[in-house]
Amino acid sequence: MSQRPKLVLVGQLSTYPWVFEAAERAEIDLILIPRGDDTVESAGRPDAVVEVLPLDVDDHPDDALDALVERHRREPFDGIMAGNERVVPFVARAARELGLTGLTEEAAAVVRDKRRMRRLLLESGLGVPGFVVIKEPDGWDEALTLRFPLVVKPSNGHSSLAVIRVDDAAGLEQAVARTWKLIETHHLGATEGPDSETGVLVEEYLDGPELSAESLVHHGQVRVCAVSWKGELAGPYFEETTLRAPAQLPAEILDAIEAEVIAAHHAFGVTEGSMHTELRLVGGVRPVLLEMAARLGGGGNMHHLVHVSSGIDLAAEALRVHLGHEPLCWTEEPVPGGHAACYLVPIGDGGRVKEIHGLDVVRADPHVDYVVRTAGPGAELLPYPDWSGNPAVVLSHHTSDAAAKAFLDHLGRTLRVEYEERD
Repeated sequence: MSQRPKLVLVGQLSTYPWVFEAAERAEIDLILIPRGDDTVESAGRPDAVVEVLPLDVDDHPDDALDALVERHRREPFDGIMAGNERVVPFVARAARELGLTGLTEEAAAVVRDKRRMRRLLLESGLGVPGFVVIKEPDGWDEALTLRFPLVVKPSNGHSSLAVIRVDDAAGLEQAVARTWKLIETHHLGATEGPDSETGVLVEEYLDGPELSAESLVHHGQVRVCAVSWKGELAGPYFEETTLRAPAQLPAEILDAIEAEVIAAHHAFGVTEGSMHTELRLVGGVRPVLLEMAARLGGGGNMHHLVHVSSGIDLAAEALRVHLGHEPLCWTEEPVPGGHAACYLVPIGDGGRVKEIHGLDVVRADPHVDYVVRTAGPGAELLPYPDWSGNPAVVLSHHTSDAAAKAFLDHLGRTLRVEYEERD
């Protein structure tokens, strides 16, 4: 019997099951480097995990890389993949050092920096909102040349953390200061490379629904696997709560989205990996890219939307790409399974969790495939524009987009976070 390939998965939260289940389906063994807020005990529970390497990638990346190189020297592994946004540059560096498949370090730096993405999109003739890079906290007035409303965001943030809409000049200084403070609090410091200073991006707000596109790229060939509908996120903090796939859009608009996403891969130098791209559909017709991330979206939950709506086993295919293998969907056309929905339980005003009401009822619903709870009683949840993670996620399948939408509305009425009373 042939030996199963081994892949190092860096920073994937062990309570999110999708990548681990995919590894079992694909017969791939995982060596897991736990995320900083995970535990070694929890990291070892998924069946696909054959080894846990508790390396401090966030605070001591050089030591972590030395240890990983030594581990590879003793017993070589076959691939490496990022499980969250912050470890993308480390994974690219490790892939180069070990001669494994992955992003180049330059491409990894680009997709971790919205300033560089904007500049490269502009140079490539792709859609870009008007933008200004603020390099100092007191440089907020440089953005007064832009057209309001504006969106203030960290140059290398994630999950809508510290993203704030500003409708007039009176609120701009305060928003930039607040975003800068959250950058410092969450250590969203410099990315690697020649343009690596900490910064805030201020850009013109684009009016229109928001979309997500999940893609695979192998040897420079890109396949957009699914487009999901997020809806009208108007701010002020852009908290995501619902997604539906496939997005119900005319074929010509879907073609334009696909063309924009593929062109962005080329502009950013992305030739290997699995990518999560967020876009605005300006005026409901023109796709403009907001950002691209070199990971499975939503901690892996976007796999479910893709798998149901397109038939593509996204997480398994991502693992294959990072092993240097051609994805199966390159030669075997998948069969869509229906419509999928994702509900992220809103944080609301935040506080110390007392209970999440309605989860037992939701778990019993035959349309529900996953209920993943990430915050129990006593957990402290921070409201937007700060962020500490959604307390639970519900993934479901449906026979139509209308049924998916109705179910998400039902979840909005059924699920509620109760917080302890404040002193």
